[in-house]
Amino acid sequence: MKKQCFTYITAALLLSLVPATQAGPGSGNASSIPAYYDHELFTIHFVEFSPQAEKALLQHNQSLNFIYQSDPGLPGGEPFISVIDAVPGDGFNPIWEEVQITFTAGHTPRQLFSDDEIADALNAGEITLEFTGEVYWCPVVGQKPKL
Repeated sequence: MKKQCFTYITAALLLSLVPATQAGPGSGNASSIPAYYDHELFTIHFVEFSPQAEKALLQHNQSLNFIYQSDPGLPGGEPFISVIDAVPGDGFNPIWEEVQITFTAGHTPRQLFSDDEIADALNAGEITLEFTGEVYWCPVVGQKPKL
């Protein structure tokens, strides 16, 4: 618990002292994006830390979560929806390191829905992963209703 409190205090201090850029224009909901966790769609806020804060967080935080993204997107110009590896109650920490997914030659990009699917695709040689060193503050702010 002490380590988790240190993580949250460190994040709060870095957020208050170091300017961060948002993933979208404006503020508030403008930085909200969808993300899958174990096949369920959630809404997260997405705010990147400054390079100085990223370096400090990567050096001193042993409990980062991962947010998986594939910037090239899916066939037909569809976006790849991010995948997160934790939610509140399941090892959650709102500080995330971006991991870029690249589909290997001969494998058509497809939406992945969980970190387990990502691990399976990696083990099958369907994808490669690149830890970008980019760190984001991404609290989970809601779950999308099931239709």
